[in-house]
Amino acid sequence: MIKIVIFLLSFSFLLGQSDEMTVQDIIKAMDNNLNAKSRVITSKMVVHGRRSSRTIESRNWVVGINQAFTEYLSPPREAGTKMLKLDDKLWTYSPQTDRVIQISGHMLRQSVMGSDMSYNDMMEDRPLVELYEATLEGSVEIDGRDHWIILLEAKVKGLSYPKRRAWIDKEYLLPMKEELYAKSGKLLKTSTMDGIKKVQGRWFPSRFIFKDALKRNSKGTEWVIEDIQFDVEIPEHIFLKAALRK
Repeated sequence: MIKIVIFLLSFSFLLGQSDEMTVQDIIKAMDNNLNAKSRVITSKMVVHGRRSSRTIESRNWVVGINQAFTEYLSPPREAGTKMLKLDDKLWTYSPQTDRVIQISGHMLRQSVMGSDMSYNDMMEDRPLVELYEATLEGSVEIDGRDHWIILLEAKVKGLSYPKRRAWIDKEYLLPMKEELYAKSGKLLKTSTMDGIKKVQGRWFPSRFIFKDALKRNSKGTEWVIEDIQFDVEIPEHIFLKAALRK
């Protein structure tokens, strides 16, 4: 009888173990929630300055991790500004100068539209599971919700953030908070997300908040998702360099 009980307890334990996610499973699930074959996004970026805030509206078309096109819609000063990403190259177009400029090298570290996001931030779309080794550091409850704390350390060279720490909601499988570090361990940036809702079968945030830790008195930048569609057909001509001047 004792042997049967021990066997049943052991069997139950093994079943429980098989249901648990590995740290790699968690990162893959998070990647799957945030990425898609394609997506079309209408959003606004609220840049909070020392004395005032300004709102920049845009529309964004993305296919995979190698193609992205952004057109800024308002305010009038930024309207008509466009960005095109193809693989590891990035171009911007300004209607004020009627010039197309390739953003490369140290320019990628510059702020986008005076925000807390850099061009590099917009370039790094590859799945985290391909870029980082993940270590589970523990679990914590935040606002009544359970989160994993996961340390991500770069396994490829050239990343803007060689080390990241993420607080991942166990139900949503989204990084509700991230700290982004330099190789030296210096904190460079933080990001949070909220307004989580189901979009086409996946959990997705309606707002991201970025804060550049190197900016004095930074009040952060909000990126508010007003509409997002996943896995839609996007015409190839959108990703031609000629589309920048149209």
